[in-house]
Amino acid sequence: MERSRPLDSLPPTSSKCMDKVLPVRRPDKGGTSAVRSTIVRVNHFPVKFNSEKIILHYDVDVKPELLPKHGRSVKIPKSILFMIKEKLFSDDPSRFPLSRTAFDGEKNIFSVVALPTGKFKVEFSESEDMKIRSYIFTIKLVNQLELRKLVDYLSGKLLSIPREILQGMDVVMKENPARHMISVGRSFYPVKFSENDDLGQGIVSSRGFLHSLKPTAQGLTLCLDYSVLAFRKPIPVIDFLEEHVKGFRLNDFRRVGKEVEVALKGLKVRVNHRLCKQKYTISGLSSENTRYLSFIAEDPEGKSSSKKVGIIDYFREKYGKDIKYKDLPCLDVGKNNRKNYVPMEFCMLVEGQRFLKEKLDNPGARKLKDMSLVLPRVRENNICELVRSRTGPCGGDVINNFGIEVNMRMTTVAGRVIMAPELKLGGAHNGRMSKITVDRNKCHWNFVGKSVVEGKHIRRWAVLDFSAYEDSKRLRPNEFIPKFIRRCAGLGIIMDEPLLYQSAGMNAFSNVDMLRELLLGVVDRVYKSTRNQLQILLCVMAMKDPGYNYLKWFCETNIGIVTQCCLAFPANKANDQYLANLALKMNAKLGGSNVELIERLPRFENDDGHVMFIGADVNHPGAWDSGSPSIAAVVASVNWPAANRYAARVRPQFHRSEKILNFGDMCLELIETYARVNRAKPEKIVVFRDGVSEGQFDMVLNEELADLKEAIQRGRSYNPTITLIVTQKRHQTRLFPENKRDRGGEDRNLSQNVSPGTVVDTIVVHPFEFDFYLCSHYGGIGTSKPTHYHVLYDEHRFTSDQLQKLIYNLCFTFVRCTKPVSLVPPVYYADLAAYRGRLYHDALELERSGPTSAATFDERSYRLHGDLENTMFFV
Repeated sequence: MERSRPLDSLPPTSSKCMDKVLPVRRPDKGGTSAVRSTIVRVNHFPVKFNSEKIILHYDVDVKPELLPKHGRSVKIPKSILFMIKEKLFSDDPSRFPLSRTAFDGEKNIFSVVALPTGKFKVEFSESEDMKIRSYIFTIKLVNQLELRKLVDYLSGKLLSIPREILQGMDVVMKENPARHMISVGRSFYPVKFSENDDLGQGIVSSRGFLHSLKPTAQGLTLCLDYSVLAFRKPIPVIDFLEEHVKGFRLNDFRRVGKEVEVALKGLKVRVNHRLCKQKYTISGLSSENTRYLSFIAEDPEGKSSSKKVGIIDYFREKYGKDIKYKDLPCLDVGKNNRKNYVPMEFCMLVEGQRFLKEKLDNPGARKLKDMSLVLPRVRENNICELVRSRTGPCGGDVINNFGIEVNMRMTTVAGRVIMAPELKLGGAHNGRMSKITVDRNKCHWNFVGKSVVEGKHIRRWAVLDFSAYEDSKRLRPNEFIPKFIRRCAGLGIIMDEPLLYQSAGMNAFSNVDMLRELLLGVVDRVYKSTRNQLQILLCVMAMKDPGYNYLKWFCETNIGIVTQCCLAFPANKANDQYLANLALKMNAKLGGSNVELIERLPRFENDDGHVMFIGADVNHPGAWDSGSPSIAAVVASVNWPAANRYAARVRPQFHRSEKILNFGDMCLELIETYARVNRAKPEKIVVFRDGVSEGQFDMVLNEELADLKEAIQRGRSYNPTITLIVTQKRHQTRLFPENKRDRGGEDRNLSQNVSPGTVVDTIVVHPFEFDFYLCSHYGGIGTSKPTHYHVLYDEHRFTSDQLQKLIYNLCFTFVRCTKPVSLVPPVYYADLAAYRGRLYHDALELERSGPTSAATFDERSYRLHGDLENTMFFV
């Protein structure tokens, strides 16, 4: 494609620019198909800016004037970098005007006035009794950001996004909250908290926000959403321990000493026995109580010999402070194995130290959840208050000085509610297929008087009961098994009596050798009695246990049997819905079909050729994990036109690598699987890629898609057409219905969310690329989040209506439930398969009883047993 070509003549498939494929352009002005129209408010706030402005981008480098003795450069913490920058600017405000600049906290300063460049010496001390340190602050002009280029992009004249301009403006919008609030990742939270936000255990919830600038069809907008996190209270350490550690008493510390160390290790504190801005990290506790602690004090001038000084005497003589709690250990805040003891009573926890919600007690977790999952009306009001806040992105005078102005009113958009598809279920008694229409408001359906489309006959199954030796959490097998068999029969899934019931204890999960022998023993006994492999093994657990990971890995990669795990407590209750959900999962794992669409999917209604849907995702290790592999998963449908059975491939790859390294090979394996099952290769492929941001679109288009095409071209005379769509759930856009009639649910006074099937594809979407927001599920709790679908490549020339309806219809085919899901199933399944790969990694570590080993990066350890390669083992 030539760059000078007019916009209207661009092909609907992706275009090329400077030898790179660019995302496909919107094929029309948005869809028109709807059962009704709807008006929604969207949390996008229009942004005006002066297109004649030029923002100057400076690179910043800060180093100590005197390097450490070992000669290696030391990374300066963000908090110290901020203080150094503030000192430079406050010392010379005429040349370094603070309100006309924005700093990203690391390497970049953006300014609307020219700043002096070169090297500047900055001297400052972190506390009154610390020596003054000197730093060299180097500023270099690296770019001039012309905002008219952003105008050209928004109008479609410029094809590639001016990312550096958006990044610079984003830093400007974050400058005011960065100065007045606590920053956690891309979010901001207030420094102060109220008593109403107390979660107990020394933990407090904080209501904040995250925001970004988005280029949209109406121009640049500020998208801001409400966010809630749990933090440790910024209170004295002893006060925190009294709230947080159960059984903590000042006169009986040693009884809970280990719990105290676990609770404090790694936390940051400030000291209050002297004026000091410095933050210290707790590396541990002293082995002795304060009254017995001493250290060797050296004369800094070298005039007298070193002497032994007690901590109590030192604090009294140097700071005039008497230590009150002499029978508590001190905090060790030293670095590099050098001890630095400070009595607990002189330490305060630093604000903004996040506490993981998984570690909250039940009342605290419930309260945090209630604060997070607020009704749409409450969320909308919170967002509007945050936008207008003096500490928020629009507060202060920074953005005004950059010529930026934000409209404080949410954007109003006309949306559409598209029609739910008709579904096919089986008849409960006559076996005939029946057409059902879903509930009009929630789009749910049920199996009353109906059965699954194809129920697998479960002839060979066994129960492995790990709850058998538990007192209060034991399964009642004589009640559960008959009830479960009857419930399956009611769903059209014939289930014979189990071939084997094996009792076991939960202690097997803590011993991989015992668990392995137990599983092999069950499989072997069944095989000897039937000369056949088990179809499925039902594993009943008394409680959740990490050994579950090993059970799944061993069964799915070594033995080759499908497992279904459940907890004894809900199994004993034998609720009809619970048993049905269990049955649906088992039927899907064994290759059955639970529900199907009556009509073929849009765009492919009249095609004779086969169509395959692919989903791809990468699961990354937690932020605290610096060595484990990321796990890539690719799933693909293996039946057409039902398109409701999938096979999966899981691979480990480099730590935190988002690019799927073997994407082409994994897809090719699945294409060959499709060919074996159907005796024909798919002629059309629709790929859904999850988990990538706008900044990674280029990688997906020009690396992963290229890898897929290269792998396909190895097969002679095979050239399927491909569409590539990115799905995004980690965005901040929310939809708020303007009228009661636009809300979903039977009682529209209670449900304040948009209806299932709500689509928005104008005004708040990309200026010219093919994207839209679809809320496919019913939001019964909190505020629904729509999924953002962004088409990058399209050889099928979908219209907006066709693609939106295709995705919405697919959301009704998810095998585990009787309602449409929030995310298109290929991606949902890829997410489940990638998470299963994470469990495999954890199992490998458990087997080797140690940290990440070479085996956890060996893809052979993640390869499924041949008998399971084409099953939905992951649902």
